[in-house]
Amino acid sequence: MLKILPLELFFWLGALLFLALTRSGSVHYSLCPIDNMGMNWCPGCGLGRSIRYFFQGEFQASFSQHWFGIPAALILIYRVIELTDNLFKFK
Repeated sequence: MLKILPLELFFWLGALLFLALTRSGSVHYSLCPIDNMGMNWCPGCGLGRSIRYFFQGEFQASFSQHWFGIPAALILIYRVIELTDNLFKFK
């Protein structure tokens, strides 16, 4: 039986791989619409940098960027494993 490949799996896997394989720099481009509107505070700002630092093993820097970065990375890794497992189960 042919299964449809879940778009969610490719999205999360791609995002995690991007964050894991890129290096942090002093200058960054933000995809955050609140940041791009010039507002100084956003509840999610720093989350991507926090996950990137987590993958680089810099846990203190990760926590300083955003307190939820490490839990978010672990949740997303779990979700990727769950989606991959569901993909290869035969029903």
